[in-house]
Amino acid sequence: MASLLKTSSMSVRTKLIHQTGLSLYNTSHGFHEEELKTKLQEFPGGSIDLQKKENGIGILTLNNPSKRNAFSGVMMLQLLEKVTELENWTEGKGLIVHGAKNTFCSGSDLNAVKALATPEYGVALCMFMQNTLTRLMS
Repeated sequence: MASLLKTSSMSVRTKLIHQTGLSLYNTSHGFHEEELKTKLQEFPGGSIDLQKKENGIGILTLNNPSKRNAFSGVMMLQLLEKVTELENWTEGKGLIVHGAKNTFCSGSDLNAVKALATPEYGVALCMFMQNTLTRLMS
């Protein structure tokens, strides 16, 4: 029962944080979100496309088929934008996530990961994507 209450209160906390536009992670965790966003823009390629149907179903497409839909830095930023858009879509009932050209997603673009796998950006990137994916699942 205690774990259920903890999970429930965390969910409410998370929702309140997102409604106010704050990040789950901040500079006290060593995470400088705006600095990371600037760095991610240095790794272009692909896109995250969102279609919102009149029936309330959204279709989110990972679109980077030349790299088996691997996430580029720009795609990571676009995913955050699309998640925010979905959180504000009051008519939304469900979401289908798929990859372009018969491949879901091969992970992250290794060129971006290699460049960001530094003490300065490595943990921040993980926290950024964890935050984005947690919000997507909500």
